[in-house]
Amino acid sequence: MPRYVVERTFPEGLAIPDGGARAETFLMAREHNADAGVTWLHSYVSTERNKTFCVYEGPSPEAIRRTAARNELPVDCITEVRVLDPHFYP
Repeated sequence: MPRYVVERTFPEGLAIPDGGARAETFLMAREHNADAGVTWLHSYVSTERNKTFCVYEGPSPEAIRRTAARNELPVDCITEVRVLDPHFYP
């Protein structure tokens, strides 16, 4: 499955709900992603909380863009990537 990094900008800062609302938000996003064959692996958040870099696996950039729209998330850029791990090299 191809892997992608999705760059997002949140001009007002990323707001993550607390407690039960957070769990509900993430569960709904996971369901929307699964409908399109997309899996969110993890994200990096800038210290200012205005940018995220999210790693996904999915069938295509279009599928990731569709799930972002359903999850009401911005998309600045989608880049297909491959893993380069320094632990594989002597």
